[in-house]
Amino acid sequence: MNAKDQPIEGLGDLVGYFRSAEKPRSLWRVGTEHEKVGVYADTGDRVPYEGPYGIAALFDRLVAEGGWERVDERGRTIALESATRGSITLEPGGQFELSGAPLYTTEETCAELHDHLEQVKRLSDDFGIAWLALGMDPFHPVDQIPTMPKARYDVMRRYLPTRGGLGLDMMHATATVQANYDFESEADMVAKMRVGILATPVVSALYANSALSGGRENGFVSKRLMIWRDTDPDRCGQIPFVFDPDFGYERYARWALDVPLFFVVRGKHYEPGDGTTFGQFMEKGFRGLRPTLGDWETHLTTLFPDVRLKRIVEVRGSDTASPGHLCALPALWKGLFYDADALEGAWELLRRTSVAELDAGQLDVAKRGLRAEMGGRKVIDLARELVVLSAGGLRRIAAEASAVRAAGGEVDRGGA
Repeated sequence: MNAKDQPIEGLGDLVGYFRSAEKPRSLWRVGTEHEKVGVYADTGDRVPYEGPYGIAALFDRLVAEGGWERVDERGRTIALESATRGSITLEPGGQFELSGAPLYTTEETCAELHDHLEQVKRLSDDFGIAWLALGMDPFHPVDQIPTMPKARYDVMRRYLPTRGGLGLDMMHATATVQANYDFESEADMVAKMRVGILATPVVSALYANSALSGGRENGFVSKRLMIWRDTDPDRCGQIPFVFDPDFGYERYARWALDVPLFFVVRGKHYEPGDGTTFGQFMEKGFRGLRPTLGDWETHLTTLFPDVRLKRIVEVRGSDTASPGHLCALPALWKGLFYDADALEGAWELLRRTSVAELDAGQLDVAKRGLRAEMGGRKVIDLARELVVLSAGGLRRIAAEASAVRAAGGEVDRGGA
């Protein structure tokens, strides 16, 4: 039996899903994901799925060059996969997302990123498509943005407007850069989640890049941050229980159990949710279906807190940016997460920030970026200190790798 088809017997299976992802430090890697909004360079119009110069045609060109395999749904290509280059997925408004392969070094991550951007730009130039290094579409309201033919998004388009005012803006107009990190134990996961939540508003300020929307200034430096605050209170934003003494795999699982299902997938069919939570799915079933670990894995991808736990810890709070800054984002978090001294230093720097101060700080960052304050401290000063801590962590990671090589050992982590 495929592991994803394994029936869920109880809470222990959900906790075991997280615990089975633990990895020794020698196997820690970083995965980077980034989205970008495409427009036609001559008109500024968003790129539709159909047509001779649309998304589907661009997918065809990428496949023709080799190295990519199609992922089809209802007879249409909705993503591309590669054995070595991760995947290219399609966001609801046609944003392209590179979901990069898990890699050991920043140099590998940057090489992967630049190879992808070079290929997409070269092919897109023939189509007259320009990709914007901005956190949201600066030109178009949602009703002027084309939609992509993906069943998951059909469900979300119906559901999210019932939960918040800006869910459709989040889906179609925004673009982010995210990074994923391994953990070696439950305690290590807890430490990374806590620092990640506290540091996210500061990193968001460094990446604030969505001050334009609808063809004009919108009053924010990161409107994308504000959009996420009004998307779905059940599954988005702060998760303050990470600071409780009992936080761990089980506490995160219990929170996820209380979130309503977006859908349940069988084969390629999406059965929309009806308000049933995952916990109720486990207790009573859902339209004759019983939950599997694959359903749990899918459900976890429909939760959108600022820092998300799956089989990795995912940091999610940054507007997309130019290529150099895209490369810097995974390196910044790597220096903080993968070096014990830097992780502890970041915790000591931010640990006295209350949940209320964290929320107010994020709101101020959305409005003022690095000029904001959080917990009575200037965000720009906190940013400088986090960058110093990360740089020190990266140096120590690189020095450790060099020392092992000098001793004739094999270093899986490959440096910083």
